[in-house]
Amino acid sequence: MTGGIAELAAEYDRTAAFPADSLRIAHEAGLLTATIGEQYGGGGAGVEESARILHSLGRADPSVALIAAMTLAGHARQAVQPHWPEELYARVVKESFERPVLLNHARVEPDLGSPARGGLPATRARRTADGWSVSGTKRFVTGAEGLDWFLVWATTDEDEPRVGTFVVSGGSPGIEITGRWDQLGLRASGSHDVTFRDVEVPHGQVIGIGPHGPAAEQDNRAGAALHLPLAALYLGVARAAQAFFHTFAHARVPANLGHPVARTERFRRTAGEIEVLLAAAEQLVFDGAAKLDTGDTSYTPEQALGARVLADRHGVRAVELAVRLLGNPGLSRGNPLERHFRDIQCAPVHAPQEDISLLAIGTKALNP
Repeated sequence: MTGGIAELAAEYDRTAAFPADSLRIAHEAGLLTATIGEQYGGGGAGVEESARILHSLGRADPSVALIAAMTLAGHARQAVQPHWPEELYARVVKESFERPVLLNHARVEPDLGSPARGGLPATRARRTADGWSVSGTKRFVTGAEGLDWFLVWATTDEDEPRVGTFVVSGGSPGIEITGRWDQLGLRASGSHDVTFRDVEVPHGQVIGIGPHGPAAEQDNRAGAALHLPLAALYLGVARAAQAFFHTFAHARVPANLGHPVARTERFRRTAGEIEVLLAAAEQLVFDGAAKLDTGDTSYTPEQALGARVLADRHGVRAVELAVRLLGNPGLSRGNPLERHFRDIQCAPVHAPQEDISLLAIGTKALNP
């Protein structure tokens, strides 16, 4: 299902081009529409299935997986708690079954940083005769070049300002990529800076507009349905690194040994440690996702945050172990392990970052 995506990954990483062909493959396999709710004609994939999809895509190409994750999360949330204007979402669904349709939130700002740390947006929505005019700059908008819909978090310019999400068509005049994504890892994810200059948004394309205050800020404890699939994505990267490590260990036959290094105690011990790290992390993530799907009330938001913290740590550590044992070959651009090592560094970057997660977990632990 994802073999074709894996074959294209190295070239997209090299060029940092938008992975349109890979996303087309994902669409044709039904992966971009998997979480569309049954009430909208979709399969209604839950958290566990989403996690397994992203694990598979992450193993093939995590840039493609991250772009897909944003679209899958948007549909999943709508399936559980409808909040889009009905006619607009019906249009999105219809087009999504016909071609790859991508959507993502645009929330991070140059001055604000990540909403996970609190604060309200500087991006402004000004009332017009036909709706709203949105202006502001957003950072790290994954998939920016190919998005059909930007979900822009903005503050109104009313006498009593409100905050809401303005659904902006990707083809609207006034949208400009103003900062190019040029990172160590996930180079093809297209997580560019985007500036909106007086972009027109009709009245019927606004979601969840409400007053200023804590309720308008991001609730880091409420995002388990996204935290766990994201963790699975990066565990997929680590599994890809592990696969190359195994291939190398069986193929490498030093002249002084006369047999593959896979037979040495040093390689077998490291292979065992990598497997323990990844298997334990996957169990935490997939078991937690399954509990969310069944509505298990004993599974807390703090447990989901903790599962992601440990999964990220384990994934990063597993790839580091493989690179360290291979030495120079592990860091050679001629080997995929070098790319996996770069990509896995992006795991702890996603909001809420580890310190925010640990703060929430610790607060609950001290005040049960």
